[in-house]
Amino acid sequence: MKIPRLTVVTLGVADLSRATKFYEDVLGTPPNTSYDGVTFIELPGTWISLYPLESLAKDISPEVPIIRSGFSGFTLAHNVRSKDDVIAIFERARAAGARSMKEPQDTFWGGFSGYFADPDGYFWEVVWGPMFTSTESGELRFKANA
Repeated sequence: MKIPRLTVVTLGVADLSRATKFYEDVLGTPPNTSYDGVTFIELPGTWISLYPLESLAKDISPEVPIIRSGFSGFTLAHNVRSKDDVIAIFERARAAGARSMKEPQDTFWGGFSGYFADPDGYFWEVVWGPMFTSTESGELRFKANA
């Protein structure tokens, strides 16, 4: 039996159309928006879904409060194949409306990364690490286990 893996990350968004356009521009992947007001973006291994924030909270429980401010201790990461890819994706995100939180730079652990916030305030790290490689389909692997 295989260990289950993360299959979908759902982000509650204030404006579904704006968020859909943002992620299409940044990821360069056409979304599938044909399912009941939810946008699905198919990525290798894990999909992203965008769901109106109030509807997502209500779906979880009518008592769940919506609290959106500051840093929640959660980030998303987009690992790429080179430092140049970090810069290119970061610039695409900025052009699509992201707010730079930390410009791409060398890291203390030997990689290269930067952070941006999407229009809904979710923090993304765009990162290249020398210990990683990617499969043809884009799945992340440690070089020793490639």
